[in-house]
Amino acid sequence: MKLEAVDFTAPDAQQKFVESLRQTGFGVLKNHPIPQASVASIYAHWQAFFDGDEKHSFLYNKDKQDGFFGQNVSEVAKGFKKKDIKEYFHFYPWGQCPAALKDELSDYYKNTSALAAQLLNWIELESPAEVSQHYSMPLSQMIEGSGQTLLRVLHYPPLAGDEEADAIRAAAHEDINLITLLPAANEPGLQVKAKDGSWLEVPCDFGNLIVNIGDMLQEASGHYFPSTTHRVINPEGADVTKSRISLPLFLHPRPDVKLSERHTAGTYLTERLTELGVI
Repeated sequence: MKLEAVDFTAPDAQQKFVESLRQTGFGVLKNHPIPQASVASIYAHWQAFFDGDEKHSFLYNKDKQDGFFGQNVSEVAKGFKKKDIKEYFHFYPWGQCPAALKDELSDYYKNTSALAAQLLNWIELESPAEVSQHYSMPLSQMIEGSGQTLLRVLHYPPLAGDEEADAIRAAAHEDINLITLLPAANEPGLQVKAKDGSWLEVPCDFGNLIVNIGDMLQEASGHYFPSTTHRVINPEGADVTKSRISLPLFLHPRPDVKLSERHTAGTYLTERLTELGVI
């Protein structure tokens, strides 16, 4: 099995994209509406931010979860004991952000959120009736007016050689949210776990947009759409000296949105963040 990039402009893009999500939990789009120049600019500006000292002036608020998270408070994936080798900044339109970087990030957040709503419509239209009848409302409406959708600017620093044994940039995990939109990073390393247990390389051609199913959509679809395990492996050879910047947008419903008989989006998020030790 191999993940193939789907041409966003093709007549059958909707069907091919959603089928890829159904089979692997991941879909890859090319020729999509997010300008590559915008992504490149954000990568460059935030690399400078992570390389400097200003980041320590934006330490995260534990109650709101916005701001800078250093490596000392990096996530520990569910089922793992070692912290991921990464640092990151949580951006919400209502949250803290360096003034010089906010407008660019706000525009990106707005544009990708609009594209995400379109992709959620695709997913709903391609859902069998026996699946879609259980959606409490149209999928795209679940994110309307949500203050929970999170843009994370991720920095995987160069490896120094003194990392903990078995620690990697992002240990195997699943996302919590509905769907995640991720422009291809400036360095490879993202892998998705196939049904046979093998690891597939996710196409990382710069300009591709990677989309994956999160736990909330898996819950809302009665597991029709799989929230697939993925990871970011450590580089080897000369690549250990390179940073990696990544820009996932995690689409979250409003907390009151009903996902299933068991959960609203709010109860589900609280449960998962507690498991991760974030709250």
